[in-house]
Amino acid sequence: MRVFVTGASGWIGSAVVPELIGAGHQVVGLARSEASAAALTEAGAEVLRGTLDDLDILRGGAAESDGVIHLAFKHDIAFSGGFDDATAADRRAIDTFGEALAGSDRPFLIASGTLGLAPGRIATERDGQLPAPADGPAKRFANAQATTALAERGVRSSVVRLPPTVHGDGDQGFLAAVVATAREKGVSGYIGDGANRWPAVHRSDAAHLFRLALEGAPAGSTLHAVADEGVPIRTLAEVIGRHLGLPVASVSPDDAAGHFAWLAGFLGIDSPTSSAYTRELLGWQPTGPGLVEDLDKGHYFAAPSV
Repeated sequence: MRVFVTGASGWIGSAVVPELIGAGHQVVGLARSEASAAALTEAGAEVLRGTLDDLDILRGGAAESDGVIHLAFKHDIAFSGGFDDATAADRRAIDTFGEALAGSDRPFLIASGTLGLAPGRIATERDGQLPAPADGPAKRFANAQATTALAERGVRSSVVRLPPTVHGDGDQGFLAAVVATAREKGVSGYIGDGANRWPAVHRSDAAHLFRLALEGAPAGSTLHAVADEGVPIRTLAEVIGRHLGLPVASVSPDDAAGHFAWLAGFLGIDSPTSSAYTRELLGWQPTGPGLVEDLDKGHYFAAPSV
């Protein structure tokens, strides 16, 4: 297939691109900068210059491809307080791709998330299917629902939900921020008893699932790229404390925001997640290291660059 990929040079995309090329697919990656374009060229992909706001470019890229994987999201805007703007841009891109692919039965995949699907119990692929509220963080769920609904318009659409930690060497996401907080505070903390669980997947396994979904996921499907169903946050704190030589301690829920800052709202959630349906449907079997094993490899604890 000729596959158009947005976010192709990002953390997930830079693993998806070689996964696709290694399986014989041709990749066209959206690049908004010279650095991204150079990285894609080096990886063996074609480059289409543009951004998520260039809807005509997105439409043309989709029209000239056999399938689309939409991984780009304006995280920089979202984390600086512009979440509504970021999700609105995402929705415009999804609608544009839907229009370009309607009636073609070509695959269209987007990345979404598992966090907060079913707090306190094991979430499955069936969760999050009811209509989502029109405001707040649930807007990303609404965008995912708009994607699966494209199946009714002749698009082989799928949503791949990613856990909060897609880990691996080079990760600068949630787990890296937790490590940085421990280093800054001089203690590896967890909230309350730390029994709440954190799902995860290695980046290589997530990339493999995107390829399998592109090649064979049925229209309207929701998939979970989850290898570790749920690692207790206290276990992660203990591993981090051991590697950094720091004490491990509980942080009360009342003090969590002061200690963890923006991370507190995420670290306090109990969000175990199953991928049993996904594994059965597509034969996906994660082979990369689990979250604790990956932490023990040490790359998260390299001295920060000056």
